[in-house]
Amino acid sequence: MLLWLLWLLLLLLLFLLPMLTMIGKQTSHKARLSWLASLQHRVAWRVLAWAAAWQRRRLEHSTLHVGQSQQQALTWCLQGAQGLRCPIRGSTDMSTFRNHLPLTKASQAQEKESEGHLPPPTSNQYHGETSLQATLLGLVALNKAYPEVLAPGGTARVTPTSPWPSPLPWPWRALGWASPTGAKDSETLLLEALRSPELRGLEAGTAVDLLDVFLDLESRGEELAAAIAVGNPGAPLPRRAAELRDALNQGSRGLALRLWPKLQVVVTLDAGGQAEAVAALGALWCQGLAFFSPAYSASGGVMGLNLWPEQPQGLYLLLPGAPFIELLPVKEGAQEEAAPTLLAEAQKGKEYELVLTDHISLTRCCLGDVVQVVGAYNKCPVVRFMYRLDQALSVRGEVTGENVFSEALAQAVGQWPGAKLLDHGCVESSILDSSEGSAPHYEVFVELRGLRNLSEENRDKLDHCLQEASAHYKSLRFRGSVGPARVHLVGLGAFRALREALTACPSSSFPPTMPRVLRHRHLAQLLQRRVVS
Repeated sequence: MLLWLLWLLLLLLLFLLPMLTMIGKQTSHKARLSWLASLQHRVAWRVLAWAAAWQRRRLEHSTLHVGQSQQQALTWCLQGAQGLRCPIRGSTDMSTFRNHLPLTKASQAQEKESEGHLPPPTSNQYHGETSLQATLLGLVALNKAYPEVLAPGGTARVTPTSPWPSPLPWPWRALGWASPTGAKDSETLLLEALRSPELRGLEAGTAVDLLDVFLDLESRGEELAAAIAVGNPGAPLPRRAAELRDALNQGSRGLALRLWPKLQVVVTLDAGGQAEAVAALGALWCQGLAFFSPAYSASGGVMGLNLWPEQPQGLYLLLPGAPFIELLPVKEGAQEEAAPTLLAEAQKGKEYELVLTDHISLTRCCLGDVVQVVGAYNKCPVVRFMYRLDQALSVRGEVTGENVFSEALAQAVGQWPGAKLLDHGCVESSILDSSEGSAPHYEVFVELRGLRNLSEENRDKLDHCLQEASAHYKSLRFRGSVGPARVHLVGLGAFRALREALTACPSSSFPPTMPRVLRHRHLAQLLQRRVVS
């Protein structure tokens, strides 16, 4: 389809070439360049809107005929299986498929990977029509909600990675965006954005990436201001450098709007482990701005697309096409393994775990990502991401889930004067051999803004909040079977170092899955070495 779009764009430009030649003879060089840029933007946007309209028609058909769309996705999975001895190979019967292929947990898939078997689903398997559809429809939805954001020069990206699942290099420059993915380093992109006070949209690969950008901006503000003042890159802008220094001197809260007074929306790609970064950005640097994610990514692949930028919390439409997605009912924080998987039959208000079929190994993998159905689009569920089942703590069989722990931690941090949580990670004491004869417990590492030291009273508040949130944990604490949670404050940049270590893994995908519970000792020790209080 991209080839057809390119041909259409070329034909339009050839059609307009005589007109450009005539106008070029009658106007000044500067006016001619401005008019040409405007024309390129309009042509590129028309082509993009045409492609999005075509994708919207396909979306309407697939979400109205869910059974047919799932059947086609299943056929694609079965045809893509390579070197597999399976009695259902070539069959397209849904019941046979589910009966012969049992569900596999993500942890089991990781064990197979370590044993040399085929890896679990990753992003490069699904960089197809789903990613393109999410990008095109996301752009149209963003333009409808914030028309000025997509005007020429209205948006800048500040990270080498893009939040759009399938970046389209050919209209990017004409639409006034930054260079294609990976073309520039973060510092150069940030400097280019800082030179443009008229920005209305800010893009970053993920919310965690954007958090790192603002932390860098504060720590290296004077260096960046000096570069802008002397013209690195571009012409010298001493006045803009002075504006940057003044904005930084006023603190973190509302910094983005002081730097870019017309800024309206921040675009990042949503995935597990991003909620705390979004909360920190919204409370501090990006206060007063809307956040929009064009898609939800799990295991590196697009699971759902966002058609509603105006919603304060991300809502995602689960697609019935490839990749082949199923929903497994969840009850009281655990899977109903005997329950059948669903999609169109999912009920509003219920929670389900995402199940993704790997078309190479033909493995039905429970991803651990739990979503809640909040509505429907035609006959397909619209969901909101809730938490991850595999990010639970358990030292005595208590199973403290990610959602329960995060709520308790947020409540505790709210009682620490002046503190704002930037990131956190947990470790079961057995991983670090830190029990030392005492009862097993949780080791909690937090990165904060506004608090440089943790008192014992503040540390104890987390354990009290955990007991209030979980009756089972409270019972174990009362009996002494579980010791009090130990809280450690790490220095700024500790979790960035953790993310860099995770990204360096050969099997890592984008966006990287951000763990809240660390299962490997070397990762836990990485945080332990950066404890400051």
